[in-house]
Amino acid sequence: MTALPEKRFPSTADRIDRIDRRLTSRLTMRGVVEADLPELLRVDREAFPEEPFHYFELRQSFDIHGDRILVLDDGESLHGYVLFVTTSDGYVNWIKSLAVTPELHGRGLGRRLMLEVLRRLRTEDVHQVRLTVEPTNAAAITLYRSLGFSFEGGVRKDYFGPGEDRFIMTLGL
Repeated sequence: MTALPEKRFPSTADRIDRIDRRLTSRLTMRGVVEADLPELLRVDREAFPEEPFHYFELRQSFDIHGDRILVLDDGESLHGYVLFVTTSDGYVNWIKSLAVTPELHGRGLGRRLMLEVLRRLRTEDVHQVRLTVEPTNAAAITLYRSLGFSFEGGVRKDYFGPGEDRFIMTLGL
């Protein structure tokens, strides 16, 4: 029996999906190292083209909170990161940034990063995790709600300055 043409010649979408599955299966999560800073900047610029971190912000975050940055690495380049910072009293942790490169959105990588952060924070006796999210970022809101985060009030107008509205979401641990 002869295979149908679509079976012999997979669509471009099918080939891309297979490549993406191979790539995501190779990704390892690890702590950031200084040599990662240029790649970290690239990931942030791809994920947030309108408002990426400046290099000095990532540099300072690494210098101060280097043990609080996890990256997704395929052995050649980075594809995501999460930056999380605990208050000095150890009670509250803020997720400062979660980013996955656009070509890998929808593959569960943001969830993977967040689950690891939450696992670590539970061992540290952190009581609450907080984050901000742009009100129009439906994918992020859906992710955070699925992890148990809830809204703290309504939209905070101008939270990050004029026109920079945010929701604050919290999760008790």
